[in-house]
Formats: sequence, structure tokens, C-alpha cells
Amino acid sequence: MQSALDRCIGGIEEWIPDSMLLKYGLPDLRESISSLHRPPSEQDADALNEGASPWHRRLKFGELLAFQLGLLARRRELDSRTSRPVPQQWDLERRFLESLPFRLTGDQLKAIEEIGADMGAEVPMHRLLQGDVGSGKTLVAFVAMLRAAGAGRQAVLMAPTEVLAEQHHRTMTAWCRPLGMEAGLLTGGVDAVSRRTVAGNAASGEGKIFIGTHALIQQGVRFRDLALAVVDEQHRFGVLQRLALREKGQSPHFLVMTATPIPRSLSMAIYGDLDVTTLEEMPPERRPVKTLVFDESQRSRMYLSIAREVEAGRQVFIVYPLVEESPKLELLAAREMAKRYRENIFPHLRVGLLTGRMSTQEKEEAMRRFRSAEDQVLVATTVIEVGVDVPNATLMVVENAERFGLFQLHQLRGRVGRGGHESTCILMQGRDVTREAGERLRILAATNSGFRIAEADLRMRGPGDFLGVRQAGMPDFSFANPLRDTDLLRDARQCASELSSGGDRMPPDLETAVGRFWTHGLDITASG
Repeated sequence: MQSALDRCIGGIEEWIPDSMLLKYGLPDLRESISSLHRPPSEQDADALNEGASPWHRRLKFGELLAFQLGLLARRRELDSRTSRPVPQQWDLERRFLESLPFRLTGDQLKAIEEIGADMGAEVPMHRLLQGDVGSGKTLVAFVAMLRAAGAGRQAVLMAPTEVLAEQHHRTMTAWCRPLGMEAGLLTGGVDAVSRRTVAGNAASGEGKIFIGTHALIQQGVRFRDLALAVVDEQHRFGVLQRLALREKGQSPHFLVMTATPIPRSLSMAIYGDLDVTTLEEMPPERRPVKTLVFDESQRSRMYLSIAREVEAGRQVFIVYPLVEESPKLELLAAREMAKRYRENIFPHLRVGLLTGRMSTQEKEEAMRRFRSAEDQVLVATTVIEVGVDVPNATLMVVENAERFGLFQLHQLRGRVGRGGHESTCILMQGRDVTREAGERLRILAATNSGFRIAEADLRMRGPGDFLGVRQAGMPDFSFANPLRDTDLLRDARQCASELSSGGDRMPPDLETAVGRFWTHGLDITASG
């Protein structure tokens, strides 16, 4: 280590201006790296082990500053574009809102107002709409899409899975038809004839509202006048996929949605290039879901709960982590258990099966049967995690719940409680559950708040695993933790603003450091 330091320390160059190091009380980079490898004997060992030394703070600050500078540069580039404003056309929006059998929440009305103001500007909107499961994001997005359609232009919503896209299409078709409109659907499972018709309507401008999966961004799909692009569950798409959708129009307005609420402290770091709208208020028709944690000794009680719900005319989801049994994992599997439920456990009930491995037609038929109550119980994998809306389903059973992430369990729980009836989620834990897995289940049983769950998930997993940073297009943090290092994050954001205020381009040394960070993660040497 001594030899490596002697060889390399002279090539390390500080890229943060001295004035900023002095202002924020930070040592320079060369001193920090040298001292971390050869700390003075009087240095507090606990501070070193906890990453709280001044030298650790310099490395953390450098990562956070490079990240914030990158976000500011991206935001400047976005703001330099021009977009055709979408004028307010109240007719379609008014008719739609007046037809609803319920009143919108205050958060929904505020979101519609904010998005409408963005769409009326000459700078393309780049807004994140985040809200808990069932907070009404889809309705807000649809009002924005109606605004584009009312102006004679086009709007598109891209979802990560066919099940979610089809759910959105079904919902929006029901909303569109009373207004004299149709919503086009474009997924990999759409037949060739329908695909040509939808693509033709998109290219000619005859169609105004479209829903689909990544099939929307394939080369042969063109839009005549795309005004608004909406991406649902945005963290499931890579950066290139989101950019490809944006490029389908001339700087269209861009709205991304997520049901993964992120605490304000972290959203400031992650979505600095987006304006953020949050739906915290739940619609009055959404009822909290009672959550119970069962072990194997309570399996008969779980079966009794299923029987009672079906007897009352309700329906039940049963979710498994695997499609088929694995010899290496002692887990129950969806396909095998669906057969067992039909033949042994509840032979008098109608039990359906839905997995990601089924064909599009098989998935559609399984969902149709469950939605129409032809099947009383649906055994499924996590393909139902988002987008499935069956108000008559009042019980969610999750087998081997310890195998799922905390927020994934919250999303699954959100599939029930969508009607006017009391709903329950039973988390069946397997044997030999780890302490961390047990803590996840206890947290879920204690709260229905997606924001509290998100904060707990962040504490347990850290921001990288929580967000899926590579999929989200966010660089790796080797030292900083945006959730815990909120003071440094605040200082880095202020510093980035000051460094960027002098002109449109950063100084070359800053630009080099920022570019390397966004491309490769932490690169502490300016010389490479």
C-alpha cells in the first residue's frame, strides 16, 4: 500500500475549487486519500470506521457534487429545448371530470394544475408524478393526455409489462368512449392486423391517445404530432428506452410516474433534473388493507380465510415467488400449487393461474376470467405486482413472503382494497426466516403508508439497491449515501448551483470529473 501511494499520490489532482473546499470545510483530495490510507495516530478510530472523518466527507462530497453538477447540466440542456405549448381546451377535460362518480383529491387537482401549467409553456415539461399505490396517478395522467387530444395533438403512455399496458388500455378505453374517442393499444401481443391499424392511426394523426409497452418505441412506429409522452413505473425502463420514446416527437412534454414514493431528501438528489409532484392524499374510496403475518402453523387459518372470502362472494389472489418447483429451493411454486388448490385443497372452487411465462393470449384469458369472477381464486407470480385492478378481490395471500422485497410486498398488497369492502393481506413466511426478512414483514404489517415503507426500505437496502441505479441511469456511489448524508447533499447542491451560475459551460476540469463520474462511477484521479 505504501508503494502504491508513493507511485500514485503525485498524479491525483483536486478538481473542486479551493474556495469551495474552504467554504465547506473540506480537505483537498490528495490529503484525503493519503490520510485515509495512513491516518494519523491521533485520529479517532470510530470516525474512520464509520466513514465520518473529514477525509471521508471530502470523497462523499465529491461524488454528490459531481452528481448534482451532472443533473444541472442535463436540466440546462432540457431547458434549452423549445416545445409547442399545448393550450387549455376545457371541453374534453370538463366533460370527463364531470362524468366521474367521485371527487378528485386535493393532491390530484393540484397535480393537474401543475402539469397543465407545464404543458402550456414553450419549454418541454419534464415532471415526475409520484404517489402511493392507489393514489390516482393514472387519472391525473389521463387528464394530461386529454389536454393534448383536445388540442388536436397526440399523447402516449408506455408501461413496462403487457399486463399493466392492457389494464391502462381497458381503463382509458372506458374513459375515452363517452367522449367519442378511442385509445389505441400497441404491445408485442397485439395481432398483426390490429398492430397495422394502430400504427396507421398514429402516423396519420387520426388516433390521439395510445397505450403500449416498449413496442411503442420500435423503429416502424411513428406519430404525426406527439405532444405528451407518459412513462409509467419509470424505474423499470432503461435511460435509452425513455429517450427513444421522447424522440418519437419534436421535444414533446414528458411525464414519468412511479408508485415507489421517495422521501423528499432523496428525491432532491435523484430527480434533480425533474420537477416533482407528489400525491400523498388517498381517494376516500381506498380502504386501508389489514396485514397479517402467518407461519406454517397457521396455514389452516389461512385456508379458512380464503373460504370465507369466496363464500361472501369475494375473490382471492395467491402469489408465489416461483413458477415451478426448484430442487435447490424449498419454495412452493405457482403452477404446482394451482393444481393442488384445484384438485385437493378447494376442489369446489374455480382456480385460475397467471404467470409471466404464459403466452399473451393465455394471460389475457386468465385475467378476463378473474375480472369477470368466473374464477374465484387466482394463483399468480409477481406479474400481478402492478396494474391489476379487480375491485371484488379482497384477500391477498403471499407465500414465502420473506423472499420478496419490502416495497414489492407493498405493491402486491395494493392489488386489494380497491372496492368498498374490507380487505386483508396475509404474508405466509417460510422456515428459517432471517432477522432482516422478519423485520421487513413486521414493518409491512405495521403501516399502509408507502412513504414510511420507502424510508424503511432505503434504510435497510441503501439507495442503490432500492432504486436499481444501473437500470435508472444513475451512477454508482462508492462512498456517499444520499439518504444518510443529507447535510452533504444539501451543501453539494448549493455548491453545484454556485459553480454553474457563471455560464453555460463548466470549467474543463469540472466537466471532466463529472463526465467520468456519470460514465464510470467514482474516478478520483483527474489524470486517470
